Amino acid sequence: QVQLVESGGGLVQAGGSLRLSCAASGSIFRINIVRWYRQAPGKQRELVAFITEGNTDYVDSVKGRFTISRDNAKTTVYLQMNSLKAEDTAVYYCNADVQEGSSRSYRTNWGQGTQVTVSS
Repeated sequence: QVQLVESGGGLVQAGGSLRLSCAASGSIFRINIVRWYRQAPGKQRELVAFITEGNTDYVDSVKGRFTISRDNAKTTVYLQMNSLKAEDTAVYYCNADVQEGSSRSYRTNWGQGTQVTVSS
């Protein structure tokens, strides 16, 4: 019953910025980890960044340019993307391990994806 909704994608020129959002809704007790993936045409899906209670990390190609963060309600995660390059063009997906209500287990959920296109 948990739904992840992604937004914020679009067309931007090289060197520009975008902020992606991943909003979780439903009967959420705890979100353990949120990840951002991306997949460019003809390429494999890759993990871009993740955030947990105490850690964040990034793939080397975006370090120093992208920042993952979480709001105070802990139901929305953002990916701030600065200094965008043409090679950042991809569909970006969020992924979260969510504990629902009184459930003892985590379920992995995916958003629908949002297109990021960087022109050069």
